[in-house]
Amino acid sequence: MYTGQCLCGDITFEYEGPLGPLSLCHCSQCRRAHGSAFSASSPVQKVRFRFLSGQEQLTEYESRPGKYRAFCSRCGSHLYSRVDAIPGILRLRVGVINEPLEKGPAQHVYTGSKSDWFEITDALPQYEKTERTGDPH
Repeated sequence: MYTGQCLCGDITFEYEGPLGPLSLCHCSQCRRAHGSAFSASSPVQKVRFRFLSGQEQLTEYESRPGKYRAFCSRCGSHLYSRVDAIPGILRLRVGVINEPLEKGPAQHVYTGSKSDWFEITDALPQYEKTERTGDPH
């Protein structure tokens, strides 16, 4: 069981299930949305994700047709993204999880559009776009 919350604490949630592979996404949208070199997320099953409080504070932004980024309308914390094409999966932003993950990143994705000011120095696999593997069951 994982729990998490946004920065202001208005939105809280729990997730009962395994986390999929943690991906570090370097696409320009993630960089802009997070104000960082990349975002860190894990695919999770939507049916195992439950809001405990503050769901009314959640705002979804359609960043491209069929892709939505969910964040707290009060503090701006990003919680997950989802795509219409894969309705049962959320990409949970792992920085909002309270518990230790007990796993590290599995891959870098969208490295073809990564920032020029950040150098990837680890030996993780790098993909120009995305690699859909290991969604949680």
